[in-house]
Amino acid sequence: MNPPAYPIPARLNLCLSAFVVLACTALLWASGQVQSWWAVAGIAVAYGLVMNTGYALCHEAEHDILHPNRTVNDVAGMIVTLFFPASFQLRRQGHLGHHLRNRTDDEAFDLYFEGETPVWKWLQFYGILTGFFWLMIVLSNLIAVINPKWLAMKTKLDRPTAALQETLNPKYFRLIRIETLLVFLLHGSMIYFLKIPVLHYFAVLCGFGFLWSTLQYIHHYGTPRDVNRGAWNVRTWRIFDLIWLNHHWHLNHHLSPTVPWIYLPGLRHEDARPIPFWIAYFRQWRGPRYTRERINNRHAGKFVR
Repeated sequence: MNPPAYPIPARLNLCLSAFVVLACTALLWASGQVQSWWAVAGIAVAYGLVMNTGYALCHEAEHDILHPNRTVNDVAGMIVTLFFPASFQLRRQGHLGHHLRNRTDDEAFDLYFEGETPVWKWLQFYGILTGFFWLMIVLSNLIAVINPKWLAMKTKLDRPTAALQETLNPKYFRLIRIETLLVFLLHGSMIYFLKIPVLHYFAVLCGFGFLWSTLQYIHHYGTPRDVNRGAWNVRTWRIFDLIWLNHHWHLNHHLSPTVPWIYLPGLRHEDARPIPFWIAYFRQWRGPRYTRERINNRHAGKFVR
């Protein structure tokens, strides 16, 4: 439940959600009206910025703090997440699980342990930094729309993936399938009715995918091995705090996950001073490092929600 001292900015969130949906639709339409690849690139950057606001709103909905009414919260979160494009419920399962696994051995992408293959960890980590993480989420739509149960089939590919699969709650599989079906219906309809060239469409979506994915581990690289304190507050220009809805105040969020985005910069936690964006971003390109420190996941095997 949201603390009374931090009321949810429900109207603002719904207005921002409507803006994101309209702006993303307009940008996709515009990508079908231009011929120059320079114009497509500009639209891709614009879509990337707008949809990062959309992702931040999806993130609020995942924590039930986009709107105090649960139905409105989930419907708004689902509609915005369609432009990711992904299932809101699947994103929620993954993200809430992240708050349980963060910096444990089950979710430390910047580390590898004895018995693990360093080459695979490097490929996986640089996949996050270069956009393949987003692409894997998008490709999971193909699996979910056919049979969501396949998403939970245990794999030995890597430990973080196996830990995620163990926490997927089967009671949401039907809803995940419906949402991924809506993803295909929406995007297929836009490509057809708005006459968007397929290459233009993918270029615009991939622009967002790279921008979103390359920033996903900036808040966790090299942080303490603590499930709650294992994050950074990252200092950036105010305009980017507005676009990302203060998402870069990430340690404050992990310490107070039920506090809405507008209050995060004002929270005061010990040792929560922000670090400069460029330092946080570029040092993660050093890649994974070996460690002997082991931190068990206390929630291993438990379903999310």
